[in-house]
Amino acid sequence: MKNISQEQATDHMPLMPAEVTRFWRDDRFGGMECLRATFLTHEFAPHAHDTFSIGAIEQGMQVCTIKGSRESAGPGGLYLINPGETHDGAPRGGGYRYRMIYPDVALLREILEDVTGKPFQGTPAFGIQLLHDQALADAFHEAHRTLEEGSGALETSQAMFLVLDAMFRRHGSSIIVPADTTERTAVRRARDYLTENFASDVGLEELATVAGLSRAHLIRAFRKEFHITPHSFLTDIRIRAARKRLREGGQPAEIALECGFADQAHFTRHFKARTGLTPGQYRAR
Repeated sequence: MKNISQEQATDHMPLMPAEVTRFWRDDRFGGMECLRATFLTHEFAPHAHDTFSIGAIEQGMQVCTIKGSRESAGPGGLYLINPGETHDGAPRGGGYRYRMIYPDVALLREILEDVTGKPFQGTPAFGIQLLHDQALADAFHEAHRTLEEGSGALETSQAMFLVLDAMFRRHGSSIIVPADTTERTAVRRARDYLTENFASDVGLEELATVAGLSRAHLIRAFRKEFHITPHSFLTDIRIRAARKRLREGGQPAEIALECGFADQAHFTRHFKARTGLTPGQYRAR
């Protein structure tokens, strides 16, 4: 396990006196990103991940919007967010503490195949993104603590393998792709254009032309399909690209310009709004 950030404060139950982030990449799971955090005032901007976002609330309350639905989660609340699904998050009341992991699709499929001894057909996905399951949340917290504490390889692997298998058996499935429509094809064309040209200063009129929709129709249809505006999606894609460059050891100031941000301060503000970390905390060392 490689810890690449330091504690910012000490959290004591039940007061949660300060915001804390502990972030690391766990080599026992192919460099899977792991996070333990306490947030009192920090609010996440709408964003998505290339990986799954799996975690649980330990203490306090968070309110979040996932795929356009506004919900609250407290102790026992379990997040099973699929890659590419837009979500945000904000403290409710006195704040919250949670634990998260970010396994990619290949890793989750590998774990499911290892546990079952059978090839997994299709792409794994979860049918519900936020639910209450105290027993499963408690098991996740315990498995996550073994990762954080650097326990033995067998102990940590077994605990997390079993929890992820239980999550998928209870709440998982293979992805069902919705039928295409003319509007869906148009906004996906716009999405792909933003993804391919994220470092450029793409304008709304240019994007609407690519999609073959009016500017107003594009914004409305894009939000309906992806639960995020085109501009917010562009910012999120830039942050995802920046994360990759940071993992490779790039310098934040250079990455800011490479990914289309005006300057490093602009980059840092948007990065923390979507990850809860500064680029320096996230960067591989």
